[in-house]
Amino acid sequence: MPEIRANTVLPADRRPVTLETADGLQLVGELALPLDRPPVATIVCLHPLPTHGGMMDSHVLKKLAWRLPALADVAVLRFNTRGTSSEQGTSQGSFGEGVAEQQDVAAALDLVESLDLPQIWLLGWSFGTDLALMYGCDPSVVGAVLLSPPLRFSRPEHLETWAASGKPLVALVPEHDDYLQPPAARERFAAVPQAEVVGFDRAKHLWVGFADEVIDEVVRHVNPAAYPLPRTYEG
Repeated sequence: MPEIRANTVLPADRRPVTLETADGLQLVGELALPLDRPPVATIVCLHPLPTHGGMMDSHVLKKLAWRLPALADVAVLRFNTRGTSSEQGTSQGSFGEGVAEQQDVAAALDLVESLDLPQIWLLGWSFGTDLALMYGCDPSVVGAVLLSPPLRFSRPEHLETWAASGKPLVALVPEHDDYLQPPAARERFAAVPQAEVVGFDRAKHLWVGFADEVIDEVVRHVNPAAYPLPRTYEG
């Protein structure tokens, strides 16, 4: 069987989608679904800071969409927040400093809810983790996985909200992160009793060279029955 490589795109039902925000913007996105069977869980991806190159095609998010529908029966929604561009296109509006993006998160949740997709998890990366913490503790959301959380825009009251919810919160923190490293992350996330902080030795903020390990850890929480993912694929 062929090995799954960095640029391997596995079969899925991939649909371009347009997210409609409450303030009248259209956001570019893609929904990837398992072929010929319903998903068992759903991931809504919130990308890194767009003013520093973050977008829906940031490498870990793209690999999630390329692999998880086929390997883990997980639906993956990626989208560009307002004013963000990628190969998929440019979302309307302009960067909202983490404030106006509340409506972008709401639009993404509205979409997956309207399609009756199951077990909705948020997957934030860097800036996207702040969006998840600030705006993602929604009744429809099962939990959140945070990649390289800087805790820059979010505040203690947002952690308190997650703590009170009891929803699972998983922080994947690189040993050499530029903003928040594992020891400090454990101190900050101690405010959320159910939070799990997973340190990654040798990794950095952008997860170059660690995408496979990150994706496995995501699957361990979102669909444990599919963990660990295979490294080969028949089909």
